[in-house]
Amino acid sequence: MQVASGAAVHVEGERVGGFDGPGLVVLVGVTHTDTARDADRLANKIWQLRIMDDEQSASDSNAPVLVVSQFTLYADLKKGRRPSWSAAAPRPVSEPLVDAVVTALRSRGASVTTGVFGADMQVSLTNDGPRTLIVEV
Repeated sequence: MQVASGAAVHVEGERVGGFDGPGLVVLVGVTHTDTARDADRLANKIWQLRIMDDEQSASDSNAPVLVVSQFTLYADLKKGRRPSWSAAAPRPVSEPLVDAVVTALRSRGASVTTGVFGADMQVSLTNDGPRTLIVEV
């Protein structure tokens, strides 16, 4: 998760999500043991974490959130020069859980935009701070 002063995600040259002004960019990786409960807990943590300016949360400042699925977060680089993706959950498991994070954020009042699951996305952002955190539940 990163605090950004602006962000965008494009698919095939078209902007499909993003924000102008301060907000959060959340790259969501899913592994085999993740559950819907984990998705809800993650959304709550993201929305309430006091990482914005003046020790405010995204909830306090009504900051927009860009959520992008990111299976590469579970890359295993221990052997050789080619990453293994075996720790990343397959699409039938991961896509519903990424959607659950988005739904849970929206249910808490977040203005959320997303990338396109499984698409070749170009993600750009201006990291503010920089403030980058790994959030696990």
